[in-house]
Amino acid sequence: MVLTGLERISREPDLLADAGRFGLLYNQASVDSRYRPAPELLAEAFPGRLVALFGPQHGAGGTEQDNMIETDHAVHPRLGVPIFSLYSGTRRPTPKMLDGLNTVLVDIQDVGTRVYTFATTALYLMEAAAEADISVIVLDRPNPVGGVQVEGNVLDFSYASFVGPHPIPMRHGLTLGELLTLYNEAYSVGCRLTVVPMAGWTRGSYFEETGLPWVMPSPNMPLVETAVVYPGQVILEGTNLSEGRGTTRPFELFGAPFLEPHRVLDTMESDALDGVILREAVFSPTFNKWCGSQCFGFQAHVTDRRRFRPYRFSLALLAAILKLYPDRLRWSDPPYEYVHDKLPIDVILGDASVRTDLEAGRSVLDMEREWQPALEAFRDLSSKFFLYP
Repeated sequence: MVLTGLERISREPDLLADAGRFGLLYNQASVDSRYRPAPELLAEAFPGRLVALFGPQHGAGGTEQDNMIETDHAVHPRLGVPIFSLYSGTRRPTPKMLDGLNTVLVDIQDVGTRVYTFATTALYLMEAAAEADISVIVLDRPNPVGGVQVEGNVLDFSYASFVGPHPIPMRHGLTLGELLTLYNEAYSVGCRLTVVPMAGWTRGSYFEETGLPWVMPSPNMPLVETAVVYPGQVILEGTNLSEGRGTTRPFELFGAPFLEPHRVLDTMESDALDGVILREAVFSPTFNKWCGSQCFGFQAHVTDRRRFRPYRFSLALLAAILKLYPDRLRWSDPPYEYVHDKLPIDVILGDASVRTDLEAGRSVLDMEREWQPALEAFRDLSSKFFLYP
């Protein structure tokens, strides 16, 4: 079984010998292999040294469903330690939040996708820690969708945001520890950063192969299957299509009242359907887009994760729907994750040219070929920060 950075700290407490008084960025998925929460474990193992907690988007308890729903600061009910929300009036730790700390630990489950905001929250924490001369220690966890496949266009820096602070592709193929090390060194963050690597993880592993328990890291990431489709299906947040929020299978289920599933399937580029079967589905979201309305669409059943390309799949899906329903598919209006002056779809895709290419009817495979030089440059850069075989 894989040992996470948290498990290694529990077994090798000397790894925190020089950490002094520390804080912890965490949420409800920050547990060990027996589902024990990280704050309680660390408080017990290092009495008196855990003095602050930090929570990301959705709150430390994962209570808030959607984007731009902020959470308040709180106090941990058993430990009596303050919990500072980093998805509140500020998304960066203030000097007051860091006062009295020598180190901040990061133990958070990422899902291997650029727009998932936990990595950006950790980056902002690193930037604040560098200014305050505080160390950061990442307790690494698996990339649940593996560390081999890298996919998508590399973000245009003019579209940098909370869902993409630096030029990386949508599916980056790194663990959180590797990604934060890349940010720190390639983009001169200047943080005193240490990663406590996992033991036993290899790049080709999907989450179920680790032997670790899955606890949903955010309210609409209930299963590993959700994480598998998410690097593509998150794009639907920038449209008037339901991405399945308000159902029990978000991001796997998708559709809208105006879709005719058989026509969509017949129109999609066939290469985009490698490793996935689309089963026609009808659903009625209980909240979010099309709440209470009957939506026609699909559930995506991934049959071969190593062949499946989620970003290609979801772009090809949008291309087909644009072709069939140019007057009914709509791009969502701003704001999106605190960006008020750009279309949400452009912020998510990280480059307006992807949207305009789709609108022009370009083949997604042709678009992919044009992205390859930048993607290969990212592969070369990211490989310098690999911690695992």
